[in-house]
Amino acid sequence: MTRPGTASGLRIAVSRAGGAREAVAEIAAEIEPSGLCFLLVFPHDGLDLDALAAALTERFAGVPVFGCTTAGQITPDGYEAGALLVVAFPRAHFHCASLLIRPLAPLCIEAIAREARRLDAQFRRTAGWRRLALTFADGLSKQEDLLAATLTAALPDMPVFGGSAGDAGAFRDTRVLHGGRFHECAALLLVLETDHDFAGLGFDHFLPTGKQMVVTDAIPEERIVRELNGAPAAQEYARLVGCPVEALSPRVFAENPVLVRTNALYHVRAIGSVRDDQALAFLSAIDDGLVLTLGRGAEILRTLEDGLAVRDASGRRPELILGFDCYLRRLEIEEKRMTEAASAIIARAGVVGFNTYGEQHCGVHVNQTFVGVAFFPPGERALH
Repeated sequence: MTRPGTASGLRIAVSRAGGAREAVAEIAAEIEPSGLCFLLVFPHDGLDLDALAAALTERFAGVPVFGCTTAGQITPDGYEAGALLVVAFPRAHFHCASLLIRPLAPLCIEAIAREARRLDAQFRRTAGWRRLALTFADGLSKQEDLLAATLTAALPDMPVFGGSAGDAGAFRDTRVLHGGRFHECAALLLVLETDHDFAGLGFDHFLPTGKQMVVTDAIPEERIVRELNGAPAAQEYARLVGCPVEALSPRVFAENPVLVRTNALYHVRAIGSVRDDQALAFLSAIDDGLVLTLGRGAEILRTLEDGLAVRDASGRRPELILGFDCYLRRLEIEEKRMTEAASAIIARAGVVGFNTYGEQHCGVHVNQTFVGVAFFPPGERALH
């Protein structure tokens, strides 16, 4: 299934076929390869990745294809779990340069910064066009915090947006697509140049409470917190939330995240699971001495609609919003039986993208956040 192209030639195609070759054949029947700069590909968890990469290479020979595995897709119909989503960017309005960062762990800050700067410097500039960067990283690497900070520092003249690859909530195997292959323990950097105006989006739906915790024992490299306020981490978190330790679950974590304050802003540091020793496994950077504030949720549908209400200087809607939405937000929406309503909001706003294991925005790796880029027709500055 495809959607009509935008005025500037952006194309979106979706297949719900169960086999990789069949799915790509459906996509290829709707997207003409000529005139394309590159494709972004976000598959569902049931597709054979090797077969998918081979079929894409065969059907779109000569067109660079990038993407990653997902914890769900965001199609023109909203949230989905069994779709292959492809977004085609036309050469008339987009130029692209790419860098595969592998291995991602251990992460070499100096080498990544050097290669990112070189990529930008060697990428020929077009007068009047603007630049941004996209990054997709192995969502199990635990390196996205350093990666986001490194790329933002290395590319100070352009905004960096991204999402961590997922695997439908299994937390076993997450990969990025580059050069005709899906790579593990890797990240992808795309530097884009466009004559479109664009605006960055980044929002969550949580407010700080008066309940605070200090990390008193952590394993930072593993994102593990063993103690909060001097007590076993799971026990102290459960006490502040107001539930038994045995009742802690992904739903509880999604609805009661912890926040970290940076200057005047609060960012979500999501909890992924409870370990057998009552330690908590986090999905973002954590360290001894870090002060955490328990968050409480605002109305998620209202904040979603407000957050996506971006317009340009002439009041025009985006042609497309490329969205990276945390899978924990989707989990909360599903648990509250709001999927249909949320999908309708997303569809009206023109969002396509995927559900992530973490989001990168303004040099920070965060959780339970919607991050995106709204692309407008060329010619007007965007206002949010």
